[in-house]
Amino acid sequence: MEYKIATRRCVDQTGRARRFHYFLTVDQVNTPRFCCETYGVCVAEEGGERAEVPSVTTSAARIDQLLTVLVDNQVGPAGLDDVIADWL
Repeated sequence: MEYKIATRRCVDQTGRARRFHYFLTVDQVNTPRFCCETYGVCVAEEGGERAEVPSVTTSAARIDQLLTVLVDNQVGPAGLDDVIADWL
């Protein structure tokens, strides 16, 4: 499943207007003993690139922190992997 969390508009270094959409992704992991949800993120540029990193964490609080970082810093699809690597 995918839930839209926010949309942000910004202007890049070249003066081009850009619009990013931020999504929470939710997957279920089934094991013989239990079932749990894993949370990931997706960033899509309107009319452009899309990047997704599934199963980042099983913690709702941690994925909320990550989404806040992405939205507040207007991270685009190209920077998603780097931000997550630093965040982890």
